[in-house]
Amino acid sequence: MSAEHASVRIINAYARGEEDIAADELWAMEAHLEACRVCRDRLASAVVEQAPAVTALVDAVWSGLEAELSTAPAVPQARRRRTGGRSARLSRRLSRRLSRWLTPTMVPWLAMIATVTVLALVLDLAGRGSGTAVGDVSFVLLLAPVLPVLGVAASWSRGLDPAYELTAAAPRAGLSLVLRRTAAVLAVLVPVLLVAGWFTGVMLAQWLLPCLAFTSATLALGGAVGVTRAAVALVAVWAAVIVAPALASGRAAFALQSAGLPAWGLALALGTAVVIARRGAYSVLGAHR
Repeated sequence: MSAEHASVRIINAYARGEEDIAADELWAMEAHLEACRVCRDRLASAVVEQAPAVTALVDAVWSGLEAELSTAPAVPQARRRRTGGRSARLSRRLSRRLSRWLTPTMVPWLAMIATVTVLALVLDLAGRGSGTAVGDVSFVLLLAPVLPVLGVAASWSRGLDPAYELTAAAPRAGLSLVLRRTAAVLAVLVPVLLVAGWFTGVMLAQWLLPCLAFTSATLALGGAVGVTRAAVALVAVWAAVIVAPALASGRAAFALQSAGLPAWGLALALGTAVVIARRGAYSVLGAHR
């Protein structure tokens, strides 16, 4: 692979269907073909020259379909104009770009998580105003670390994504896609948490570091047991070890105090290192569990 186009050697080998192409070259080739029309045209020409059997098969299939396609009802002219307009092209282009970062199944989950954050803010403000707050415990601070985890689990869940097999088999599947969807979740939730933290007076680092550390831990553990399972396990541990004792005693746990921030920073660094070291684990179906 060159900086701009695939080499003739790789294109010819790919056209012939050779199995000894290096895995990284194969991945780079398929990812490059998605965005490069020049290399797609070169590959089409190479298939004609290097794999005549494939060309014959395609021609045979096309000849069988041509008769059926010629008898299909024509699209009305008004509809063609409507779908071929500039706004339609912009809409399709925007849809393709958004599909690289999130899936439709993420939208209701992100809306629900944002709603929970707002409710936690309301409980904090209402409790302080009425004098019924649970000690010095902030509901926003209790929920901030685990809220993005739920969004990440929803965006990478085998049960919620009907196209998970196609996603895992796509050339761009793997760590890059996981990080894109994680970034999309954080881009929606972090501003909401930022506003909630400002209203409640919670220091930025107190909720942001645990939030990022929990997200990286979910991805790190998800490479071994599946992202959804990792998210459920970490949320359950957080609820049992931190949330329940804090609500029962009315005091914030050490993990929620500013003194615990170095530990969260270390957890974030370790989680990130594990994710990078096991980046190949996210290109298999097991990561969708």
